[in-house]
Amino acid sequence: MDKLDSIAARMARIRPARHFGTVTEIRGGLVRVAGLGAHGAIGDRVRLGGGGKRTGEIVSLCRDSAEILPESPLDGLSTGAGAELIFAPRLAPDDSWIGRVIDPFGRPLDERPLREGAQQRRFRAPAPPAATRNRLGARLDTGLAVFDTLLPIVRGQRIGLFAGSGVGKSTLLSDLSRGVAADLVVIALIGERGRELREFVENVLGPEGMARAVVVAATSDQSPLIRRRCAWAAMAVAEHFRDAGRHVLLLADSVTRFAEAHREIALASGEPASDRGFPPSTAHLIMSLAERAGPGPQGAGDITAIFSVLVAGSDMEEPIADILRGVLDGHVVLERAIAERGRFPAVDVLRSVSRALPVAASETENALIGRARAALGAYAGSELMIKAGLYAAGSDPALDEAVQLYPSLDAFVAQKSPGGCADSFALLSDALRPPPRRAH
Repeated sequence: MDKLDSIAARMARIRPARHFGTVTEIRGGLVRVAGLGAHGAIGDRVRLGGGGKRTGEIVSLCRDSAEILPESPLDGLSTGAGAELIFAPRLAPDDSWIGRVIDPFGRPLDERPLREGAQQRRFRAPAPPAATRNRLGARLDTGLAVFDTLLPIVRGQRIGLFAGSGVGKSTLLSDLSRGVAADLVVIALIGERGRELREFVENVLGPEGMARAVVVAATSDQSPLIRRRCAWAAMAVAEHFRDAGRHVLLLADSVTRFAEAHREIALASGEPASDRGFPPSTAHLIMSLAERAGPGPQGAGDITAIFSVLVAGSDMEEPIADILRGVLDGHVVLERAIAERGRFPAVDVLRSVSRALPVAASETENALIGRARAALGAYAGSELMIKAGLYAAGSDPALDEAVQLYPSLDAFVAQKSPGGCADSFALLSDALRPPPRRAH
């Protein structure tokens, strides 16, 4: 029956009329096509020339022509070539997509057949109405002690993962994809290096992670149109399963590349550059993507989302980090200095925050979290003095305790905890016990 529904849905999408135009100008990476202005719309796709291999997207329209930004190289295309309107793409996710790797148009990347679902979804769907959305849900087990305790993740929460390159971001995302309690995981790999896709799927994610995952990938060599669409496609897939009543974990890596792809498209379309070259529409683009995640409407499931952001030099004030941090329910900062001394995940607890607290924890648990943060803060505030040998024990009781607890708390942040939140808080309680004094 599912196969018949899929076939019926595909037949219903056949258009009785086809619309054609003619390439009249190729300039500055844009293709002008006459004859499609009355039929096309912004966001529609166009097939350029013969053979069907060259495609593009309408980014500008006037009465008698359309400007097309290509999705593939234009070598061999000339004025006078034909163009066919193929309209705005839609996705039709299906349960059979779980365990598969697809491109942003829903086509399989593993060269095996992929069934389409019965219902089409828009790439840029609106967020659920705010007044009908559920509240944030219960705290989730993550398999990582620091996220079970100091930085809890609750069902429907949206957090940002801010990191530079080479500090363990991909490994942390794979740990969360396997450890967070959810029905399934949707992963958007936006602008990833091509050689890393198979490595991520087979080694980093592994069979255990892929068993409940849908991976949507667009590599760095592809058009900015495709890289930008990757985030929308992953969100549309997550929304499909959310509307079916499931709890979805969405991992988007990274929002920075999503915004950079949009910048290329917007500038080519004539939008002026603004903050650090990003056009004014970037803020709304990022916020509208983030708003689609979170608690679902009543009767549906939820999307718990983790959006990664590439920050150069740990600059949390750069435009993309600043925009995203303002609309999320918490953020996690990975620090290069911590990674360089070999502690992974390289989470800077003091610069990270979960807005699920204090509601997500009991009074006793919040007291433990407060003690741990106070000790880490006291140590960080005097770290240079301590390492320089200028601190004399006994001059400050709070700092004395922080110095004693720091090694165990630092080790705690790196601990895995397959036993869940209860076991993680037991580990935190142990880390907050002062070490026994050595006999002289």
